[in-house]
Amino acid sequence: VQLQASGGGRVQPGGSLRLSCVAAGRTFSTSGMGWFRQAPGKEREFVAAVTWSGQDTRYSEIAKGRFTISRDNAKNTVYLRMDKLQPEDTAIYYCASGRGSWMSSNTRDYAYWGRGTQVTVSS
Repeated sequence: VQLQASGGGRVQPGGSLRLSCVAAGRTFSTSGMGWFRQAPGKEREFVAAVTWSGQDTRYSEIAKGRFTISRDNAKNTVYLRMDKLQPEDTAIYYCASGRGSWMSSNTRDYAYWGRGTQVTVSS
């Protein structure tokens, strides 16, 4: 599975972005998907995950109430809508394809990773 993330950019505090991740591969529609992020000098951290069907989602505390993960299996795409962005949300955001159909906050449960897209929140 190859993953290509896009949609990052520079936004002012309080602004919004929608990230997209397009997957190439036959297992997309049966795999759980996740978004992670990594800021300079910090470890990669979990942001959000969704099951293969899109019916169940999980969020980190930093994402709850501000971010929304969704997927469109017909388009082999998973999205991350981010609202009320703050400077501390600045990071490279990565999408990942899970080893199974469930959702997980653990990086070890993901088999494939995209290259990431930069999100910068600054005034």
